[in-house]
Amino acid sequence: MVAIDARSRREGRNLQRVGFYDPINNETYLNIPVILNFLKRGAKPTETVSHILRKAELLKEKTTQNDFELVEKSNTK
Repeated sequence: MVAIDARSRREGRNLQRVGFYDPINNETYLNIPVILNFLKRGAKPTETVSHILRKAELLKEKTTQNDFELVEKSNTK
């Protein structure tokens, strides 16, 4: 998973790698502090990334489509 500027091409230069997801081996690595920083600054995750972040309990769904709310955790791993 990478953070990309919305104004760049789809396969353009990424801003930063923030994690990876391997569904075959069921492995996920999330750089949580960096992800939270990007989300707080207005980054919009794709539908797939939103699903992964909800599974990791970092996001909570809201009622409107493609809208989310950060889950406040006092002890982030």
